[in-house]
Amino acid sequence: MIEVREIHKSFGDQSVLKGISATFLQGKTNLVIGQSGSGKTVFLKSLVGLHEVDKGEIEYDGRKLAEMDDDAKKELRTEMGMVFQGNALFDSISIEDNVTFALGMFGKMPKDEMLDRANFCLKRVNLDGVNKKFPAELSGGMQKRVAIARAMVLNPKYLFCDEPNSGLDPKTAIVIDRLIQEITEEYNMTTVINTHDMNSVMEIGDQIIFIKEGRKAWEGSSEDILTSSNEAINDFVFSSALFRKIKAKL
Repeated sequence: MIEVREIHKSFGDQSVLKGISATFLQGKTNLVIGQSGSGKTVFLKSLVGLHEVDKGEIEYDGRKLAEMDDDAKKELRTEMGMVFQGNALFDSISIEDNVTFALGMFGKMPKDEMLDRANFCLKRVNLDGVNKKFPAELSGGMQKRVAIARAMVLNPKYLFCDEPNSGLDPKTAIVIDRLIQEITEEYNMTTVINTHDMNSVMEIGDQIIFIKEGRKAWEGSSEDILTSSNEAINDFVFSSALFRKIKAKL
């Protein structure tokens, strides 16, 4: 579980996060939604320690991020998996080496065990037989699955995904959504996903927070979102013709 209490973050005179609090539950897909510029990317980077917050607290299962020394932060990073918006795969090395990269950085696992772990993770995302290929030889959806396999390789407690469906066609996006949801439940991870994809919200949104202008403007589940009376979330969700039609039928 990750607990966030009244966090603030500014860059110069620009206040980006304005007192956001949230609880992200273990074994659930916790989604963060909001318009571009709302602060959700800064929020995610603050959660993982890439930005130091100006005020407030972030706790990982009772461990306060601000109170951790360098060794404790390094240990915490071994408990995290990251799926980046652009996949962030290394183009010049094989898929196998991409997946085992974190194992070499954070651990002293023998080579054969590293390969076994990589094969297990690639098989889990339905990517058998691609070990020696390079990222450019795979489709966008396959590259995203490699990114998920790499995020899984350290057997993380916490999984962070930044716009995991960016650039994917709707059918592939659904496959990625369901894969993230499955591994979250299977490995009982605390998963936090930044997204603007309303299909993702409705498909896998166990818990959702909506950020508007740096503040948490709404919180609930995918079931709550269609019947909410909150004006801010309604304006965001029902801006598309499809969801306006869904709302009209309720």
